[in-house]
Amino acid sequence: MSTPASRLPKKLAKSSTRSTDPHSLRFSLFLRTIATLATTRLRLSRLLSAPILRSKHKGAGFRTMTSSADVKFTTQIMPLRQSDITFNLSAAPLHPYDSPTLTIRPSETKDALDQASHYLNETTQPVAFPTETVYGLGADARKTESVRSIYAAKKRPADNPLIVHIGSLTQLRHLLRTSPTQNDKDLIPAIYHPLINKFWPGALTIVLPLPKPSPISTLVTAGQSTFAVRLPSHPLALALLLHSDCPLAAPSANASTRPSPTLASHVHTDLGSRIPFILDGGASNVGVESTVVNGLVSPPVVLRPGGVSVEEIKTVGGVWGDVVVHRPGRKDLEGVPQAPGMKYRHYSPSARVVLFENVPVTDIVRILDTPAKENVKNKKVGVMRTRTWSAPGAETALRELGASEVLDRSLGTDGEDISRGLFAVLRELDGEGCDMIFVEGVGEEDEGLAIMNRLRKAASETVVQA
Repeated sequence: MSTPASRLPKKLAKSSTRSTDPHSLRFSLFLRTIATLATTRLRLSRLLSAPILRSKHKGAGFRTMTSSADVKFTTQIMPLRQSDITFNLSAAPLHPYDSPTLTIRPSETKDALDQASHYLNETTQPVAFPTETVYGLGADARKTESVRSIYAAKKRPADNPLIVHIGSLTQLRHLLRTSPTQNDKDLIPAIYHPLINKFWPGALTIVLPLPKPSPISTLVTAGQSTFAVRLPSHPLALALLLHSDCPLAAPSANASTRPSPTLASHVHTDLGSRIPFILDGGASNVGVESTVVNGLVSPPVVLRPGGVSVEEIKTVGGVWGDVVVHRPGRKDLEGVPQAPGMKYRHYSPSARVVLFENVPVTDIVRILDTPAKENVKNKKVGVMRTRTWSAPGAETALRELGASEVLDRSLGTDGEDISRGLFAVLRELDGEGCDMIFVEGVGEEDEGLAIMNRLRKAASETVVQA
């Protein structure tokens, strides 16, 4: 076995090469060769021992990226104030966010944005930031090592593509332009113009053709010929995007498969010590991720329901009046998904989630009064009510089934309220140590489609009553 040079006796490690004795010269060369081989072997062993987690999904030839070194951060939560920021929007007939500028007054907000921008531009580490949907974990979409750090921090499967966030249409055109002389009007497909005019900035993501060549890292697209992009409406997200002048690849800022974060504290629970900064902008207003649409096919398709409802999209008219909703099938479990949220299990707390669809609270005991009720007996059970379940009714039913403790939470009856509180309450009940969480489902109209999409992915079991 070779011995590293650092472990050789000092006299041997420092043998003189000035000797004219051929035996001495050969011995010196021999020692140097040993040292070189030892160093090479050490480097290879470190490289080969770097952790790579294989996806558990059958047929997925992709890996979950993890950091090659156990980098630990003292994660800082840095509060921001919207009142410290002023936007100067583009004048008509341009879109207001065609080429906006911003002014940030000297403040802790400016210091935080300066520091975050420095990290995004000068390092490969991601930064968590607030958006109107959920908190995002962002890094420069053009730098492969920066994008890799997102996957590593989240332990996210590498075939799950990312959405690029932009602060202006000018930033988007920079990503689409393949030559300096290209006409700006030709860059963004015309089919998306009415959506951009109505919903941007906002919770809508569009799928665009990937230009050739493209400045966007292939890790963002998982090697596909398209990429997804949106212009968020949260002032602090826009401020970060414009101040850093970075298009940010940014999935939700949670550990992969966990409920999405709507507070800075949620991000810290999942990613504390894995990332340097969390920019704290308070609670996310929408509460579920953006809607993803593909207008490059006919008819246009909603790939992932979210903060903009299908009904709202249809009001745009034209081809968007015929938009259809993608329904999951077996093909979604094979190959690379077109958009985030289409392939892997998401939004799941540690507790077992049981989703009840169209089940009155009075029928819970009848439905579960089988050998399966042993799953509830002596368990701490959380209840998430929406439109019809009553508090006494749900608790009475679970007590009758033998639950040791019942934690009741109402999400409200309005779709926007339910969306806003969905992930936060899942996290709260999980944090309270619930063994099971019973959730009352809602209809799929308006916000209901996105709500049920998230709940079905989070659920361990679904109880449906026709």
